[in-house]
Amino acid sequence: MSKPPPKPAKPGQVKVYRAMFNFDPRTPDELYFEEGDILYISDSTDSNWWKGTCRGKTGLIPSNYVAEHAETIDNPMHEAAKRGNLCWLRECVENKVGINGLDKAGNTALYWGCHGGHKDVVELLLSQPNVELDQQNKLGDTVLHAACWKGYSDIVQMLLAKNPRTDIRNNENKLAIEMATNPMCASLLKKKQGGNITRTQSNAEEYLDDEDSD
Repeated sequence: MSKPPPKPAKPGQVKVYRAMFNFDPRTPDELYFEEGDILYISDSTDSNWWKGTCRGKTGLIPSNYVAEHAETIDNPMHEAAKRGNLCWLRECVENKVGINGLDKAGNTALYWGCHGGHKDVVELLLSQPNVELDQQNKLGDTVLHAACWKGYSDIVQMLLAKNPRTDIRNNENKLAIEMATNPMCASLLKKKQGGNITRTQSNAEEYLDDEDSD
């Protein structure tokens, strides 16, 4: 059964595809690409020729080619962040792929960078204007919850420098500090919150003591 043709990308909304075949241009304004290449389609208002970028070059791509011989990549930034693939992530940023897009679980690319402990990925995403720090996924977790839970204190530090909210509770009613699996993460958050040891924070410390006694 053939797949329905992809919805056209509106100008300003980049769609990303992976080429399944090679394409040899016949005119200078057409874009050469090979099987496996990533295509960034920036304008598909013309029904025959779409404007796209591949390997840093911009040109025209036959629309029927993309509809029939390309695989849609719905969340390229998430894929790049998950794998720690900085080159691909940088390419997504340069081609204006939306930085705060959500995957099916409600995660941003930054969430996956923090979850995977990919410092360079997190650094690149945090350097982008308007990157969203307080987005909650379907479990209610933010990027800070992810970094604390995974115990990446260096990433927690990078996030805190951007002033995310530290008072967001997830669906289990837990703050990021209560998810901390190492004392360093908890102490960074405590410092950020002004050193007031609230009931929640002392709970977090008890929890950490339990963890240490294993």
